Amino acid sequence: MVRKSGHRPIRTYGNKAPPRSEGPRDRARPQREDRKLVHVAGLAAVEALFATSPDRIERLFFEPHMKGHTGQMCLELAQAHKPYRVVGPDELEKVAGTAMHGGIVAMAHPREVLVFDTMEAEDWAKDGEPLLVLDGIGNPHNLGAIARTAAYFGLKRLVLSGHPESALPSDAAYRVARGGLEHITVYKVDKLADALKRLKKSYLVIGAALEKGKPMGVYRSGPRPHCVVLGNEEEGLPRETLAACEAIVTLAGAGMVQSLNVAATAAILIHELVATKS
Repeated sequence: MVRKSGHRPIRTYGNKAPPRSEGPRDRARPQREDRKLVHVAGLAAVEALFATSPDRIERLFFEPHMKGHTGQMCLELAQAHKPYRVVGPDELEKVAGTAMHGGIVAMAHPREVLVFDTMEAEDWAKDGEPLLVLDGIGNPHNLGAIARTAAYFGLKRLVLSGHPESALPSDAAYRVARGGLEHITVYKVDKLADALKRLKKSYLVIGAALEKGKPMGVYRSGPRPHCVVLGNEEEGLPRETLAACEAIVTLAGAGMVQSLNVAATAAILIHELVATKS
């Protein structure tokens, strides 16, 4: 939409800010995968967002019963000249796009998904930091649950593959993570198998599979920290990815059901990873 003001046209963009020209500082920053705002719903997730990255928040909506929790949030938004509103349940559901909003929704820029660099990972390995890689996890709820577990146990980083089915941080992932995505750094790598081969210099790369693997405890000793790779919910790890792993881990069950949900598998293995570090 263009409005006339004197002799110069002024272009407006509705609720969006006009695009900025890219300068040297912009090019040096990691580029966001998605410039669209995400809906961060639920008190735990919104509080984590305000605590870690309040500058990413553009708008806040909440139901009347949430007023006792939002005083400082509203003060910070007012100081930044950003809007907030008290709304009813029906309107908040429309804002959130779901009834599972927990009474409060922040509209915010998503955190950057960074490019994974195996040379940078060598420094993490020197500090003994374990690593979790997801290859083709397609359900955003599973991604959010894994991020929540990773944050709970203090895992610092999560690597996503360029698999076409891979879920990226989204409304659903942020909601299920309950703030977890604010405390871990998410990376993405397009050629995962090649990256895993290079990673072997500094990490013991372990693929998770339903069978033919060993218990995680077998790999506890050794000079290298562990990198565990989990595959797609239905098909597991692609053959190429599995071939790039040095070892295979299998969680033995009682045989009543075929497998665990991938988020449950991740929770067990994340606990093992952190225990191995300590």
